[in-house]
Amino acid sequence: MKKVVLQVALDLLELKRAVQIAHEALAGGADWIEAGTPLIKSEGMQAIRTLREQFPDTVIVADMKIADTGTMEVEMAAKAGASIICILADADDAVIAEAVRSSRLYGTKLMADLINVKDPVSRARTLERMGVDIIAAHVGIDQQMIGKSSLSLLKDIREEIYIPVAVAGGLDAATAGEAVCYGADIVIVGGCIARSADVTGSTTLIRQSLDAPSLQSTEKMSLDEEIHSLFMQVSTPNISDAMHRKGALPGLVSFCGNVKLAGKAVTVHTIAGDWAKPVEAIEIAEPGSVIVINNDGCVHVAPWGELATLSCTKKGIAGVVIDGAVRDIDDIRSMKFPLFARAIVPNAGEPKGFGEINAEIQCCGHSIHPGDWIVGDESGVVVIPRERAYEVARRALEVKKTEARIREEIRRGSTLSVVSELSKWEKK
Repeated sequence: MKKVVLQVALDLLELKRAVQIAHEALAGGADWIEAGTPLIKSEGMQAIRTLREQFPDTVIVADMKIADTGTMEVEMAAKAGASIICILADADDAVIAEAVRSSRLYGTKLMADLINVKDPVSRARTLERMGVDIIAAHVGIDQQMIGKSSLSLLKDIREEIYIPVAVAGGLDAATAGEAVCYGADIVIVGGCIARSADVTGSTTLIRQSLDAPSLQSTEKMSLDEEIHSLFMQVSTPNISDAMHRKGALPGLVSFCGNVKLAGKAVTVHTIAGDWAKPVEAIEIAEPGSVIVINNDGCVHVAPWGELATLSCTKKGIAGVVIDGAVRDIDDIRSMKFPLFARAIVPNAGEPKGFGEINAEIQCCGHSIHPGDWIVGDESGVVVIPRERAYEVARRALEVKKTEARIREEIRRGSTLSVVSELSKWEKK
């Protein structure tokens, strides 16, 4: 069996960091190094020149995503030192033809990226006839966040063309091995390597997966199970960053310390500590859900206490969020139950039955609907609209990966401002 090529995509903005990651990836078994589109947009052709200078014997891929001026863009990437140049598969045929001619003139190869192509099988056949050297089955980052799979695209085109096929889009050690089983000649890995705190170790794991590929037989999770699993791996700051600094519910405190919750909201609106509807919500709530209570802005009387919390633990409720006060906090702390509220008071209200369950409510200035996802930890609580939960969970995990690499670079002696090149990116 021929060796499958491992291509590492450097989708960063900072050239110095990209070079260091490339060194570590090659040490772990990477074959080709890609100057990713963000790096080329940030640093221009200097990114390719620098990679060629640093790695004179390595195949350098320039992810130009050419859409026009095929001759000019291939020429400048080739002269900068690129071995393989990427063009958008949905570029006009005239652009493709010019890029092919230019690549032949300068002794490079052309890789066509199928991202966003409506009929990828038909287009791949056409590109092969036009002289493209490699077809890339690529699902972009934003598409990955909503669940699209590069492996599905790979399977669709592999048996239809004879030239080498690359696959890219959210691959890790497990799915990289699957890609080989489905016929990939080149496996392109970005974030799983470039955002790792241990780039060499992560590359080695993927290299091992490519050299001894297998199909995974893990049991398929339901969508809600997968969302829950993802949210439990990330922090509320990760989620807030993934939502462009939105979703945080200000003023809430984790009164049981280092506990975490993630679940779908059962909403409750009550008035002045009336605890009837909050307690009745326990009977309605499914195991794993989160009860979210709007106490109508009242913090001097509590709609929740120890007995309601004990009921939740027996029912399997994931946690409780109160825009208002809680009482019996010493007993609740002993249960280590995820409870978030704005205040602690000893006063309880009366169970009069005012309010509603599972209607849209306001909580800490945010509208929350039944079924929205609620995640809480010691940093606070965030709400994620149910229709965006999977996407936001995936994006939050990418934020976490990015921070892992930055953290490692700071541990090695850098600083946050240096790693981020803050002065370069300040708004002008």
